Amino acid sequence: MAVLHIAAEVTGLREGGRLVETTAGEVRNNALIIASGGRFIKKLPGIEHAITPCDGIAAAELIRDRLKTMSGGTIACGFAGNPAEPGAVRGGPLFEFLFGIDEQLKREGRRDKFELVFFNPSKEPGIRLGSKAVQYLLAEMERRHIDTHLGHKLLRFEADKVVTEGGQFKADMIVFMPGMTGNAWFDQTALARSPGGLLQADAQCRVAGAEQVYVVGDSGSFPGPDWMPKQAHMADLQAAAAAENLLACLRGQTPVATFKVELLCIIDAIDHGTLVWRTPQRNVILPPMRLLHWVKRWFEAAYLRKYR
Repeated sequence: MAVLHIAAEVTGLREGGRLVETTAGEVRNNALIIASGGRFIKKLPGIEHAITPCDGIAAAELIRDRLKTMSGGTIACGFAGNPAEPGAVRGGPLFEFLFGIDEQLKREGRRDKFELVFFNPSKEPGIRLGSKAVQYLLAEMERRHIDTHLGHKLLRFEADKVVTEGGQFKADMIVFMPGMTGNAWFDQTALARSPGGLLQADAQCRVAGAEQVYVVGDSGSFPGPDWMPKQAHMADLQAAAAAENLLACLRGQTPVATFKVELLCIIDAIDHGTLVWRTPQRNVILPPMRLLHWVKRWFEAAYLRKYR
């Protein structure tokens, strides 16, 4: 691909989006696609005591290293949303960490020395996956002897505990995925925002009120069902529509491409996976099987091959 990569951070926009301000200077454009992901809301008191896995590789490695040094104790895993934007939540990876930690401790012969607790402000965690998936996930936690603390607003984290309106419990390590909002640099622009701080987009992925400015993935708030996911697959579908519409506009044509709303994920647990698929017409969940773990590994390799 004939792509110029500028290694820099965006700090703002000017001239209606035609001038992108970055830490490496200004970049002019004829059309703009914003795909800079979301930002985790880290306002909960004591959030510094929690590890957020999707912060990056360093966070995942910290979880790994902390587990190695622990001889036992309680590991608390949970996620929450954005009260002003219910769809700005990413719970799928947290389930993978929860089940993955359980599986790894079993492999090491140490599971009996640990207590695992899953917490969530909702009584139906992961409901965007569908009611079948929620039933499966909670049943799987019970089967794995993972305690749950559900339906209570989070108040704060402390160095050794999680405190909610429904009580508190001990935690020697807290793995937590907060809700998401827009990037900090959005505040330095005049782009339209959703109630939850994301960029307000239409069905063609256009940012409301902006010319030739598109948004895809976690950065945007899109029209659609309340279960529309914040995941890479959905971002891919939105990106295809945005690219088609952008090129149409540059040719002087009317953008008409829209994206399919689809949730598709494999919840991996080291050596097996569970498939969840949801569309406006269907909601399918396949039981855990080793084959799905290898399907996910293959898909990862095939996906990354495009960029290497």
